[in-house]
Amino acid sequence: MQIENAKVATIDYTLTDDKGEILDTSEEDGPLNYLHGYGNVVPGLENALEGKTVGDSIQATLPPAEGYGEHDEKLVEVLPRNKFPDGEIEVGMRFHGQSHGARRVLTVVAVDETKVTVDGNHPLAGKILKFDVTVRGVRDATEEELEHGHVHDGDGHHHHDHDDHDHDHDHDDEDEDEDEDEDDGDTEGETAPEGEAEKK
Repeated sequence: MQIENAKVATIDYTLTDDKGEILDTSEEDGPLNYLHGYGNVVPGLENALEGKTVGDSIQATLPPAEGYGEHDEKLVEVLPRNKFPDGEIEVGMRFHGQSHGARRVLTVVAVDETKVTVDGNHPLAGKILKFDVTVRGVRDATEEELEHGHVHDGDGHHHHDHDDHDHDHDHDDEDEDEDEDEDDGDTEGETAPEGEAEKK
């Protein structure tokens, strides 16, 4: 069986940058299960795996456009410190929120007594990515998996996400409806985080 749209593929992988530094590997969490054709992995990797079968190995070097996109300076925002929850805020902390019309993970890149600078780009945006992948399994997706757009079984891990969040915060734009669900907050302009920090 070949990897194609609506198939569940199981892969072992190692991801490195263009300097050879390991960014992610399935050796830590076990093989990755993903639903092919549903945006569960970056576009360049999905394209490289199309048509492959169990036992095939590939090496793929992806430019930013086929990975997590170019780094967009517009997604770097300076927010008032008093809009964040009480407690220590550190560089590297991550928040959930809406920024420029899309839900993003916002990484703290600078902080002082009065302001916090957050970056809404993916941590791997602008980077050349190198994948070394071996296909371990291919199967038909279930109707439930197709409906939900991701894998449901318990073998391996089920997403290819390099954003391991240490803290969860939700942000709301002051100009948005106050009754809006906090997960749909907008970080454009002045942003007001809501809720307590949660450790993953």
